Amino acid sequence: MTVMESTSVKTDACASAPRAHPRPEGQDRYTISEVAAFTGLTAHTLRWYERIGLMPHVDRSHTGQRRFTNRDLDWLAFVSKLRLTGMPVADMVRYAELLREGEHTFEERQELLEATRRDVKTRIAELQDTLAVLDHKIDFYASARRAPERPCA
Repeated sequence: MTVMESTSVKTDACASAPRAHPRPEGQDRYTISEVAAFTGLTAHTLRWYERIGLMPHVDRSHTGQRRFTNRDLDWLAFVSKLRLTGMPVADMVRYAELLREGEHTFEERQELLEATRRDVKTRIAELQDTLAVLDHKIDFYASARRAPERPCA
């Protein structure tokens, strides 16, 4: 069972529509190198995600080779979004653990995501302020170049 699978009807889905999968359901068995190429993550990172519990229960072939599914690709896309938020890896692992525990953790998962959202909104406000300062300086230099030289008085 992958992180995103659940025994109940409700599943934890990514807010944005997932990218198209390279293969249809039922034919979705990917090697680690295929997943690395598709996601942009390294094989080392994928193995690390598995080791720390962020990507548990990856199926294996009869020879022990990892076999990822479309569901795993969707989970990795979501994890990539969480990484972009600046969420600490420990919190991502905690979220994955809560997800595996089932529906009774909905509230805690929601709180974790809401806290991350607040952090993202704060960072966006800081970046907008920074952008305004940069725009002001850029305008200053652009107008200084256009202004005729003034003779010294």
